[in-house]
Order: sequence, then structure tokens, then C-alpha cells
Amino acid sequence: MFFSRKLTWGASLASLLLLAPAALAQEANGANTAWILTATALVLFMTLPGLSLFYGGLVRSKNILSVLMQCFAIACVASLLWLMVGYSLSFGEGNAWIGDFSHAMFSGIGKDTLAGDIPESLFALFQMTFAIITPALIVGAFAERMKFSSMLIFSALWLLVVYVPVCHWVWGGGFLGSWGLLDFAGGTVVHITAGVAALVAALVLGNRDGFETVAMPPHNMTMTVTGAGMLWVGWFGFNGGSALAANGDASMAMLVTHISAAAGSLSWMTIEWIKFRKPSVLGIVTGMVAGLGTITPASGYVGPGGALVIGLLAGVVCFVMTQLMKRVWKIDDSLDVFPVHGIGGILGTLLAGVFASPNLGVFSGHGFSDAVEGMSGQVWVQFLGVIITFGYTAVATYVILKLTGVLTSGLRVSREDELQGLDITMHEEEGYKL
Repeated sequence: MFFSRKLTWGASLASLLLLAPAALAQEANGANTAWILTATALVLFMTLPGLSLFYGGLVRSKNILSVLMQCFAIACVASLLWLMVGYSLSFGEGNAWIGDFSHAMFSGIGKDTLAGDIPESLFALFQMTFAIITPALIVGAFAERMKFSSMLIFSALWLLVVYVPVCHWVWGGGFLGSWGLLDFAGGTVVHITAGVAALVAALVLGNRDGFETVAMPPHNMTMTVTGAGMLWVGWFGFNGGSALAANGDASMAMLVTHISAAAGSLSWMTIEWIKFRKPSVLGIVTGMVAGLGTITPASGYVGPGGALVIGLLAGVVCFVMTQLMKRVWKIDDSLDVFPVHGIGGILGTLLAGVFASPNLGVFSGHGFSDAVEGMSGQVWVQFLGVIITFGYTAVATYVILKLTGVLTSGLRVSREDELQGLDITMHEEEGYKL
């Protein structure tokens, strides 16, 4: 079987890519190829249009096009960078820290080249969709106040300096994978990196004008709910596709993903209902995203019972962090990227080390990594993975933001432009003609 529950992507995938020349004489598995083709489309669907609409509805109407434009542009930039060097540096043999340039411009990848039993071109494309959505998630932190030029340069540099190395560490044969870190579909690689980058970006840019004095409600909740539904559906490709096969691993990953999303939605809604006397639409869809992000690293290792607990905790913990960020610490992470994705990724990565245990009765999972012994060993590796990813991302993101600010003469638009809205000032267009 291509994917073993007891191995992280890094160990299994690195060995498969090293065997690529021998695999040339083989044929791709039709069922697995068909499923990953579908999963790839679903993951791209998460960004375009899912995340774009989810974020777009949450900002004020004067900034709707700017958010859609940023997500669309990131998809284009990330795709070309992935083609040129991103894939090679992430999944090339290299060393424990970074890959190499053996697959730059997809060199050596033809229509018959295999990665395991699927075409390597398909595997590279599937991974490209992950590289697209991760920097797009960060958009929510600096929405309504960053220059478009700054956003482009920051996203490109961040992809190469942060996403690519962490991807290699975890999935491409790097040191975190060899330690036995369990990250099935991106708790560290996607959610912690994006969440931490969002926190740093919000701190460096500062709050939006009028953050504590002017109401900034979502301008179109119908659009947000539509995007949220697309994210939920697309996440089946995100997590289920990470099995890289049409098998029981994929179906179980999809099952636990769905359970966690439902549990996260209801737990967030319930705690909000108790606190504010009203269950909100924004609350239930944000809880869904929290449940999805939190189950992501654990989705290939836990069972339905574990997923239920993870989803319930995700809704509560991420809700509390959102309140702390906005109301206590006064940090304007505009669309709650860090408290939802960052905290969710951290929580899910740690809980993967608990609920992967095969000895928890109805809450049992599918076993720990072969590189560790017992729950304590697995949780320790998970903790180290969180700390290393958090620390590296925070420092690198800060440096990239400062460099970007120098290159673009400041990260933020002027106060006048911010008050008028980025749609007009950055793009000379309006989202609505009423």
C-alpha cells in the first residue's frame, strides 16, 4: 500500500520519489490517479472560489474586490513559483533542511513519470494547490490595509522562505518527518505557518483605522456562507487526497474531517449562544473552519471518536482565542486567521499525538509513528514540531515583512486610501454598482 498509517508523508514519499526511475516502467494505478485528480480540483476549489468568497463577504463592501484580487493573484504567483523551484526545493532529495534543484521547472517529470503509483505530474500539481492556499490564508490578517504590490512581494518571498522549507521538513524527507511528526494534511505546513504569519503581519502593520471605535461588520454574510460551504466540500480533497490513494485511509480521513467540522460548528455556536444570547451565522461557519483546520494534521491517524473530541475542542478553544485577540489584546487580525488556523493547527497537531493511540477504546486511532514509542514520545515530537514551526515562521515572516516594506516604500496604503477603500484606490473598480 502506497501510504502507511504509521509513516508520515516525509518518510514514505521521499523513498517513493527516490524510486521514480524504477517506476517509469510501471503504469499508474487508475483508481488512485482518478481520485487524486478529483482531490486536486477540490483543493484548488477551496481557494478559488471558496476562500475568496469566505473572506470577501467578511470585509467591508469597499474592499471586496481587493480581497478577491489578492487570492486570485496569489494563486497565479504561487503556481509559477512552484513550477520554477518550489516543488523541487520541497520534494527534491536535498538534505534534512531543504530539497534541491533536480526538479526545477519540473525537470525530469514527464507524462509517464510516477511518484508511487500516481503520475508525478499529478502529485506535483496536488501539492501546488496546497502551496496556493497557504499564503492566501494570510490575506485575512492584513485585509483592507496592505498595498497590492506589498502583498505580491510578501506572498512570493514567504512561499519560498517559509512554506517550502517547512514542507520539506515535514513531507519531503526532512528532519521533522524523520523524527516521526504526524501531520497528515498540513497542521504544521499549512495552518501553523499561515496562522503565525498572520499574527506577525497584524502586529507589524498595526490595526485598521477605526478598529476600536468604528463598527466593521461583514458586508455580505450570504457570500461568506457560500464560501464556507465550498471550503467544507473542498476539504474532503485536502484531507482525503492526502492519503494519495483511493482506499480506506482516504475514506477515514474524509469521515473524521466531516465529523470534526460538524462538531466545531456546533460547539462554537453553542458557546457564542451562551455568551451573547444569540447563535450567529458567522459563528457557526467560523466554528466549521476551526473544526476543519484542527482535524487536518490528525485526519489520517485518528478515528471518529477522536475526531468528535477534536472538533468540540476546536470550536471552544478557537472561539476563546478570537475573543482574546480582539477584545483583550486589541490585535487586529482582521479575519481571525491566527486564532482559527494558527491555534487550530497547534491544537490539532498536539492532539494527533494523543488520539492516534490504538488503546483509547472508542476514541482510538490507527497507531503512532514507527519513529517514536508510546503516546508520551509522540506528543513530545508533536510539541517539538509546533515549537520549531512557530519560531521559524515568526522570525522569517517578520524579516520578510520588513524587507517588503523597504522594497515598496511601506506596507500599508495611506490613511486616505484606506478610508476610501482598496477597490477604488488600488484597482479603480467597484464591487457593486447600486
